[in-house]
Amino acid sequence: MEVLEKIKGYADRMTEIRRDIHAHPEIGFEEVRTSGLVAKELESYGIEVHTGIGKTGVVGVIKGKNGTGKRVGLRADMDALPMDELTNLPWRSKISGKFHGCGHDGHTTMLLGAARYLAETRDFSGEVALIFQPAEEGLGGARAMIADGLFKKFPCDEVYALHNFPGSPLGQVSMRTGPAMAGSDFFDIHITGKGAHGAMPEYSNDPVMIGAALAQSLQTIVSRNAPALKSAVVSITKFNAGSAYNIIPETAHLAGTIRIFDDEIRALVSKRMREICAGFAAAYNAKIDVDIRDIFSVMRNAEEQTSAMADVATELFGADKVVTDAEPKMGSEDFADMAMAAPGSYVWLGMGPGPSVHNPGYTFNDEILPIGASLLARIAEKRLAAG
Repeated sequence: MEVLEKIKGYADRMTEIRRDIHAHPEIGFEEVRTSGLVAKELESYGIEVHTGIGKTGVVGVIKGKNGTGKRVGLRADMDALPMDELTNLPWRSKISGKFHGCGHDGHTTMLLGAARYLAETRDFSGEVALIFQPAEEGLGGARAMIADGLFKKFPCDEVYALHNFPGSPLGQVSMRTGPAMAGSDFFDIHITGKGAHGAMPEYSNDPVMIGAALAQSLQTIVSRNAPALKSAVVSITKFNAGSAYNIIPETAHLAGTIRIFDDEIRALVSKRMREICAGFAAAYNAKIDVDIRDIFSVMRNAEEQTSAMADVATELFGADKVVTDAEPKMGSEDFADMAMAAPGSYVWLGMGPGPSVHNPGYTFNDEILPIGASLLARIAEKRLAAG
């Protein structure tokens, strides 16, 4: 496996940056310190910097030395998760309840490494747009940047991104053409019944019992309504009700997520969820309000751009390190919206063994920083080659 020679020389500095960001995590749309660090680094490389795009997003622009041409976008996410870290590392999170448990600190650092290399060499035609995105974790950061004119101010002919992949062999680059990551809705279901003393349930219309029955019935949407060959997931991740041992509450709240790869299945799941809730409201003489929100589009990789990523990864790391028929993932990624605005490719970079993302024991492997930076830099050079 090889990384670009110049980027090898950045490894120590990249590790320093990554660990600094890791120790000071910021969740979606609060990435003030992180975006400031990114802007300062880009400016030190002599890169044109634009801030405040999508609230805390940053865009750097590098012009090649070989004349005019296309513009390639390279994107990294910057936000942390609202969870505690349980690693006990020297550079662990200094902020309670906030943790880079998905490796976005690493993605940001890889793009900074690629930016430094491209700014020093500029051996391409056209321009590279370095897109540092806030709020990927379900808060709509990509959509916020797009709504704020990202692709009007910096029109891209194609866009690329990557994500670390714990459990995949170190340095392995995995991808697939077409639907690669699921679209996602978030939902909230508010049940209003009638409260009473816990010793006298006959005077209540118990929202806990309604919610428990409803939670089970919602699982039949996938098992009995969605076609077996079309993937779908309905997960209830919150069930909140009550305040005391001896009080049957007035209300209950269920919330969760829907994951799909097909827009027709997305519509079906939403329709059946509303119908089932309406039926339960009538059957139990309760009020049930349903709010379903489109959070992530289906992440679809374009054929040409994904093939280009495979070629670059093979050139850099060898064919044995490249997987082009990776299984699609039920996780979601809002780079999907950028890939709808311009053809793009999103790949996974193996980190070796370790806890999964979104786990309090997750650790980022700094060995992949120069690998990811090399992949991002080279895809830009190749796609913007002279002529």
